[in-house]
Amino acid sequence: MPRIVYSRHYNIGFYGLERLHPFDSRKYGRAWRLISRHFGSAISQLHVQPRRAASHEELTLVHSDEYLTKLRDPKYVAGALEVPPIRRLPSWAIDWHVLRPMRWATRGTILAATEALEHGFSVNLSGGYHHAKPNHGEGFSIYSDIGIAVAALRNQELIDENARVAYIDTDAHQGNGVCHTFMSDNRVFIFDIFNCRIYPIFDVDARKRVDCDVGITKSITDAEYMRELNDRLPGFLDSVGRSPIGLAIYNAGTDVFAGDPLGDLNISAATIRERDLFVVGELRKRGIPTIMVLSGGYTKQSYQLVADSVIELIEMETAMGG
Repeated sequence: MPRIVYSRHYNIGFYGLERLHPFDSRKYGRAWRLISRHFGSAISQLHVQPRRAASHEELTLVHSDEYLTKLRDPKYVAGALEVPPIRRLPSWAIDWHVLRPMRWATRGTILAATEALEHGFSVNLSGGYHHAKPNHGEGFSIYSDIGIAVAALRNQELIDENARVAYIDTDAHQGNGVCHTFMSDNRVFIFDIFNCRIYPIFDVDARKRVDCDVGITKSITDAEYMRELNDRLPGFLDSVGRSPIGLAIYNAGTDVFAGDPLGDLNISAATIRERDLFVVGELRKRGIPTIMVLSGGYTKQSYQLVADSVIELIEMETAMGG
């Protein structure tokens, strides 16, 4: 049976300053309420709750001590989060109200990865901080939860040291932090479909690291978007799967949605749901343990889009006997 990883500690609130960024920092709880309402008492069989935040030892699987020390500087964190007024808050407050929830979400991604290995498919109702680099935070991404999860699985020998990892990113923004995290790791294969006219457009090195690069623009239609996925993703997975894939990580950003202020694309809600079912379906029919993380989404509808996809994915996986 698939698993949903969620903790109330994921939700971010810092004296109302979170409203100065378009990201809905409480969408995790809103999505969880819709999902749990849908499944009723059966949610207890699906739900896995992190018991703690990611530890310093887990963070340093990817991040340097020098970088983690930088996170005590309010000015640095304000820049990484793109919320300038945060620089006026004391360091302890930023850590407690902002960074600690992100560490809980990072632990959730690790936990979801271990659950996927056992149960086939899992969702972490947060995470996907795909702009975080080993030595730098940006784009509302502080911790490289994806890189940390892969390193943790290897460190615990839950996947073979040489096992291939497939990373599929459909967030509107190119996952440059993931590329830098795995820059020299040829065991990780990256598929990224993204708006090539927006941030992080100038990170040329990151884009070079993508194994299957699908740059799109806001003129793309729903049908064209799905055609790109249908044409490119199966071949990518088949090429990676010449030897067994130990884990797949699906970064399912909802900022491709029409009207999203940062994604600058025009994809409908129905197509986002179709996208998620297609991507996970392609992974699961190949028998690949799969984790889904949420990443970006900057409209008031983002939590509803997440809930709709997760509900259908859980039902699909359950029907398949996952």
